[in-house]
Amino acid sequence: MGTSVRQRIEDEERSRLSPYAQLAAESRGRQEHEEPDSLRTCFMRDRDRILHSKPFRRLKYKTQVFISPQGDHYRTRMTHSLEVAQIARTISRALRLNEDLTEAIALGHDVGHTPFGHVGEEALDEALNNVASERRQPDFPLGFRHHEQSLRVWTVLTPSNLTFETLEGIGGHSKGRSDFSADESSHCTTLEAASVRISDRIAYLNHDLDDAIRGGFVTQIPDQFESLGSTHGQRISAMVQDIVEQSLEKPKILMSESMLATLNSLKEWLFENVYHKYPEILPQTLQAKKLVQALFNYFCKDNALPPGFYGIQGAVDYVSGMTDRFAVRTFENIFVPVGFAEGP
Repeated sequence: MGTSVRQRIEDEERSRLSPYAQLAAESRGRQEHEEPDSLRTCFMRDRDRILHSKPFRRLKYKTQVFISPQGDHYRTRMTHSLEVAQIARTISRALRLNEDLTEAIALGHDVGHTPFGHVGEEALDEALNNVASERRQPDFPLGFRHHEQSLRVWTVLTPSNLTFETLEGIGGHSKGRSDFSADESSHCTTLEAASVRISDRIAYLNHDLDDAIRGGFVTQIPDQFESLGSTHGQRISAMVQDIVEQSLEKPKILMSESMLATLNSLKEWLFENVYHKYPEILPQTLQAKKLVQALFNYFCKDNALPPGFYGIQGAVDYVSGMTDRFAVRTFENIFVPVGFAEGP
């Protein structure tokens, strides 16, 4: 049999990609062995499985930051994932890394997010800790972390047999409020994963700032960030340019000291002026939090969960997988009384 298209692509990767890139032909494989595809590399298959999955489609109706915005131009979890993928692919292409692996990690990294964004994650985290404490189950995992749930989605809830490299990248993307580090690759097993890790932060810092301006939460960007540019696109370009220049032909994903300081300052400014103030301004935040906790507590009851979900972990899985609108509809069906219908 002649050389397949996949083998030709793998040969091209060997000749074209950086010596620090993850080659598809050298992947450590999957949990369950699969015969290679004749057209696609293993990382191309990962990307396609994620893109065509139900968990990815649900991101369209999951909050990024602003809950149930009336405008059509605010970000959702899906648009966030697409923006992360675009930024990470730009970095990967410039550094001659494996774009297919990069894209797979970026598209799959946020499927574990709850409805209503970080408000929902905080609500489920508190509720899970309370239930574990009340039931005196010290061995039950405490807390909820969306990156851990993302891995659970791909390995348990929607088992997709993704490659180890893709799964490790998805599991290692989250940073919370911690600072950027000068070498983001020190936290990752591949440079492709590191490019997604830093692109995730670049994406949300910029699009959350853009949405905050659109929503009127921010009227003016401090002068200290003028060096990044005056537009959304200019700011992203400045960040990506710095990373590429610092990382070219190196086995690391780096940024300059000045950019590192600027990004960490911008991150802190957003936390203080947007993320922390937003819940104080909009009552929907508290309402969303109570809704998520009410649903979780309800589904912790015996026989309340739909088939296929069991126990406390089942309640976590079911509620965290909901979209915003499905969570609201489910809450209404359970807790909102319906008027008595008079007979004929």
